[in-house]
Amino acid sequence: MTRILLLGGTSEASTLAKTLAEAGMDAVFSYAGRTAKPVSQPLPTRVGGFGGVDGLADYLQAEGITHVVDATHPFAAQMSTNAVRACKAAGVNLCAFERPAWQAGEGDKWVHTDSIEAAVGALPETPARVFLAIGKQNLSQFAAKPQHHYLLRLVDAPEAELPLPHTTVEIARGPFDAAGDTALMQRHGITHVVAKNAGGAGAAAKLTAARTLGLPVIMIGRPQVPERPVLGSVAEVMAWLSHSPA
Repeated sequence: MTRILLLGGTSEASTLAKTLAEAGMDAVFSYAGRTAKPVSQPLPTRVGGFGGVDGLADYLQAEGITHVVDATHPFAAQMSTNAVRACKAAGVNLCAFERPAWQAGEGDKWVHTDSIEAAVGALPETPARVFLAIGKQNLSQFAAKPQHHYLLRLVDAPEAELPLPHTTVEIARGPFDAAGDTALMQRHGITHVVAKNAGGAGAAAKLTAARTLGLPVIMIGRPQVPERPVLGSVAEVMAWLSHSPA
């Protein structure tokens, strides 16, 4: 009997959850709990961490999970690493459902970096107006460049004082469109964009806007995670579920 744990938090996870529910599959949707009001799902849902690799392995065995689909954000490296190790320990099938990374095209002015620290270092020394489109988890590292004014776009309003002295916060939930992001950047006089290479259509508008406006984009590459099967569509995941032994 197949029983699925879907590690979510992306639009791809929500799309897969709908397909699993419509197919009558026995599945549980898991949120990390970093968003105050996550999107409701058509599957039984749990919120919060598992307690590391051992906690996740215990959960998989206690709940009779046979398959794990890791559809977390491409930068949720710790969760993805834990999933690989816990599934190996518990003897559970695992695949990742991951959107392709963005690729620079004609007219793009990208500066490629491999870490948050490198992205901070790539910002100019003279004051700039930066669209810091990286979520809320790594803001403190940009305090090393306090001379800049940072535009933040967050799903939830900050619960504590931000670690950056000069900020403007926009509260919004994607997907976004290029016209709206172009207007946003013009309104705030943005000179630089910092983004994580999350991929996907829902967050690509800022890149199109930056290209239109001729702005440089400091692009942070994806972190490394242990090797695992990576699938790119709902159809591929459903086929994997049907062909992987329970």
